[in-house]
Amino acid sequence: MTSAPALVVLDVNETLSDMSAMPAAFEAEGAPGHLAPQWFAQILRDGFALAAAGSSATFADLAQQSLRAVLAGAGPSDDGAVDRIMAAFTSLGTHPDVAPGLRALRALGVRVVTLSNGATSVADDLLMRAGVRDLVEKLLTVEDAERWKPAPESYAYALARCDVRPDDAMLVAAHPWDVDGAARAGLRTAWIDRQGATYPGTFTAPEVTARSLTDLAEQLSG
Repeated sequence: MTSAPALVVLDVNETLSDMSAMPAAFEAEGAPGHLAPQWFAQILRDGFALAAAGSSATFADLAQQSLRAVLAGAGPSDDGAVDRIMAAFTSLGTHPDVAPGLRALRALGVRVVTLSNGATSVADDLLMRAGVRDLVEKLLTVEDAERWKPAPESYAYALARCDVRPDDAMLVAAHPWDVDGAARAGLRTAWIDRQGATYPGTFTAPEVTARSLTDLAEQLSG
């Protein structure tokens, strides 16, 4: 039986936001839809590289630079295309389980915050559109920690802002690299496996594997 933590720390991109609309945004600019996940992976790669070197950059800056490079390889593009795709990214909706999952977590008496490699404004808009902004206590960004997740400083920043011990907090993410980083920083962890994927054996295994936020809340309610 898994007990509920005092605090849930939610990742935002892909964990909460539904990125299934992004291929269509690329196709609208004459670029192949399969470039959307490639673009997102490049953003993460560059952010991780900077963190490993002891530096950082904003998600928005890396996203725009990566997008220009990806679109240039796909054919003619202009800043208008970059702006329109970025607008689509910052206007995404949430997965269907997010709103009921957040309500279920709060019903357990769990504090809920977000910790994103992106800007808090993006998380704020996302949760406002979903009608659940009031369920999230704080919106945190690694921009204030000056190190991207999965660097330990990013999780330490969130714990300090929320005044909780690592073992009283649970990082919840759809990304195994995020789960692994949080586990190494001493947090409890939950992996949201939306794709029916296999968790990489090279990463620290999550304490909980759930199909959705509602499934996670059910497991924590036992």
